[in-house]
Amino acid sequence: ENPGPIPGCGEAIANGPVLQIPSTRIRSYKGSAPLGDMRVSALLLALPAAAAFLPGAPLPSLRASSLLPSSICVPRMAAGDSELSSRRQALASGFFSFASITAAAMSPSSAGAETVKGYTLPPLPYPYNALEPYMDESTIRVHHDKHFQAYLTNLNKQLEKFDLRPIPLTKVQKYALADQTPEYGPVIRNNGGGFYNHGLFFSSLGPASSSGAPSPALAKAIDASFGSIDEMKEAFGKAAATRFGSGWAWLGVAPDGKLIVSSTPNQDNPLMDGVEGPKMIPFLGLDVWEHAYYLKYQNRRPEYISAFWNVVNWEQVSSNYEKFASKQTPVKWV
Repeated sequence: ENPGPIPGCGEAIANGPVLQIPSTRIRSYKGSAPLGDMRVSALLLALPAAAAFLPGAPLPSLRASSLLPSSICVPRMAAGDSELSSRRQALASGFFSFASITAAAMSPSSAGAETVKGYTLPPLPYPYNALEPYMDESTIRVHHDKHFQAYLTNLNKQLEKFDLRPIPLTKVQKYALADQTPEYGPVIRNNGGGFYNHGLFFSSLGPASSSGAPSPALAKAIDASFGSIDEMKEAFGKAAATRFGSGWAWLGVAPDGKLIVSSTPNQDNPLMDGVEGPKMIPFLGLDVWEHAYYLKYQNRRPEYISAFWNVVNWEQVSSNYEKFASKQTPVKWV
């Protein structure tokens, strides 16, 4: 039955169901109301399927949520509704908000780099001068504290702008190239990618004195895929040196389990659906933007690429491979 006017929803009319979300429950109503807030629409475009299973169901974690006003009403699409002309676009628009609230319901207390206030910059896991003479202290200091920080700052600004709660960073990568909307356009692609890529990069380095060697499992995979570690380095170096302009070189695991190398432009990475290059789970990346090497190597990128191998932390890279990439799971460096 038509419940009549719903507080905060304007006049109800009997032309279809409406979702009203108070701060603690999802309820189903007849009627409709205009919605002008893109932040709310992004959330609710992802809710129709869930709402069918959750009418009247309590969501305790929303009681304290600052993401929702006291009452929100939007038309709820029925299954197969012709107005939902692009399910993929709807998913792309609503994924971040819906996933974050779902995650909050499942895990009310989250720790680490992903909190309600935004992602946080991980500290450099070694002294700024620890990679000398292969990577100089000045470059590492600026690269980590300025460039890495800038990607983080811009990513968090975008989340704040649209009242979005951070979700696992690997999920940000997957949907970074999805149908573009104001919430998830180039800002998320460039800064979400830049933040993930730099985190993987810095966590995979260490002093030359403790660089070590690939684990037996990784060494076996390298030999099986490339013939030897030297041949892998040659293929990787070629991908890094021939990346035109700015970008990244990657060592990763293809869907068939074989190790491959590739490169991507700008702050793209192979975790992004639809990205340029072969599909893979990267577990080692090299930044070939000039900010990563120009103070020391100027235009001598091949020299920088060669020096990189002296400061690879093979213990960490082997862990990235064995715990994540070999299982077709994105590396979680946070």
